[in-house]
Amino acid sequence: MSMVGGVAASYPAHAGDLSSVLFEQQTWKEIQAETEAGVTTIIIPVGGTEQSGPYIAVGKHNTRVFSLSQQIAKRAGNTLVAPVIAYVPEGGTSPRSSHMRFPGTITLPADVFEKLLVSAGESFQVQGFKLIVFLGDHGGYQKYMEKAAETLNHKWQGTDAKALYVASYYTVIAHQYADWLKQKGYGKDVGMHADISDTSLMLAVDPSMVREQALRASGTPSATDGMYGGDPRRATAALGQVGVSMQVTAAVQAIEQARSK
Repeated sequence: MSMVGGVAASYPAHAGDLSSVLFEQQTWKEIQAETEAGVTTIIIPVGGTEQSGPYIAVGKHNTRVFSLSQQIAKRAGNTLVAPVIAYVPEGGTSPRSSHMRFPGTITLPADVFEKLLVSAGESFQVQGFKLIVFLGDHGGYQKYMEKAAETLNHKWQGTDAKALYVASYYTVIAHQYADWLKQKGYGKDVGMHADISDTSLMLAVDPSMVREQALRASGTPSATDGMYGGDPRRATAALGQVGVSMQVTAAVQAIEQARSK
């Protein structure tokens, strides 16, 4: 993303890193100048706070989508990244279900989550953003993101604004990346949650979020520990970087295709 020359000149004593793609690190004057200069795409990164087995910190999705969204924005150009949405549907509280059966999880009703996405999209559209991109790191709410984008596109008919739900950012992990891991001899290690895929991706993005010493010394994974299939013990950052690259590429392609329509 290239900054407007006048912005840097106008705020030399107060601006932070003006090469940053983070919306929250800009002043309102800087944001206004950027949208007027053509920075009219914004990514709304959606994470989630959930248990991810004994060896990955509960902010996994937030950390990953925060990091990858910035890579995507820089590659796509003319794009900012909104603050991460960290409160998402994760199961019920009474009775406790899904990830809410474990400590460390925060949940939100699906209808509240969907309204949050719609409201966020509207907030950016009225400021001058033309392409509002929903990027979700967790599988449980993908359908609500898709519905929110459909709602916004219906509202914005006849305008130059568009909402984009990027399904491929998430599905590339369950398909292309999982297939790649299997081809490399890690088939039995691939599962649904907190497996070699999940753990490798986290090691590639932020290894401090993985309790690696305990992971290497652990026994056979169990569903009672919140690990659903597969085995994370052979996870590495090098394996994870392949998946990260797939996710970034898939999202950039989706943004470019949306812009060309």
